[in-house]
Amino acid sequence: MKLAHFTGGLFLSAALFAQEAGHLANIRQLTNGGQNAEAYWAPDGKRLVFQSTREGVECDQIFVMNDDGSGQKMVSTGKGRTTCGYFLKDNRHIVYASTHERDAKCPPPADRSKGYVWAVYPGYDIFLATDSGTIEKKLTEADGYDAEATVNWKTNRIVYTSMASGDLEMWTMKPDGSGKQRVTQTEGYDGGAVFSRDGKRLVWRANHPAAGPAMDRYRELIKENLTTPMKMEIFIADADGTNAKQITNFGCASFAPTFSPDGKKILFSSNKHECDGRKFELFQMNVDGSGLEQVTAFGGFTSFPEFSPDGKRLVFSSDRGAKSRYEFNIFVADWKD
Repeated sequence: MKLAHFTGGLFLSAALFAQEAGHLANIRQLTNGGQNAEAYWAPDGKRLVFQSTREGVECDQIFVMNDDGSGQKMVSTGKGRTTCGYFLKDNRHIVYASTHERDAKCPPPADRSKGYVWAVYPGYDIFLATDSGTIEKKLTEADGYDAEATVNWKTNRIVYTSMASGDLEMWTMKPDGSGKQRVTQTEGYDGGAVFSRDGKRLVWRANHPAAGPAMDRYRELIKENLTTPMKMEIFIADADGTNAKQITNFGCASFAPTFSPDGKKILFSSNKHECDGRKFELFQMNVDGSGLEQVTAFGGFTSFPEFSPDGKRLVFSSDRGAKSRYEFNIFVADWKD
């Protein structure tokens, strides 16, 4: 699930440029035009899987490409809407969510008369496919939204968000769809989760409204398969959901967290400098929420970071240098720590 329609310039203050240069070097743009987001590495570090809406594609489909941006190829069905592709540890299979079984047409966009909301399409289910596009198995069967899957290559577990319980909770399962376990219990949205590399912890974004009008609105929107993304905080827990702890308290939209390769830090995207705004930058902090540091200062929308398997590169999505308002591209940079 991605945020869209963000704009911004490229102005960098000297101080922030120096801070950014402290972590990112040799930034390369891998896509050119369209809306490209949520790029995630293959285990061998030679390819990426991502979602894209581009010329000839009405709404998001899943693509793979080489780590230099070459060889871009659509590997989803071309029907419905897709999101959140991720490689399995064998380097030959992917999982992604798609609505194509519900309807071959793109589902309608979220009703923005209700404010800035995300559509939680009930037609989404998670599928196992080869990296060339052959679907081998449907992994979820519950009514309602099933999406946002990521994979831990050490434990071979998949974490995803599902409405199976009647609320947007996180679940885990095996790559064949068996062994499903619910790992969050608090009413509200929980999603966008990733494992630490050792598979022992999870980090994710959440919106747990307080009792009263905020919770009433959450419940009303869920009935219409909608949710609000602009008040998200970052949480961390053990892989089974125990010892859950909120580690940001910005009152803004913080999302797309990922662990550093050593598991000691978390990189994430946030609009914490302007909570109601649409300028998102990357930030880094310790796993207890301390030591907050801004990583990028592009001035627009930057999100969905992930470290390469060897920890030497960072992939992310941004409107950096966009030629049109709705353009988002995928970038990779060398990481310095």
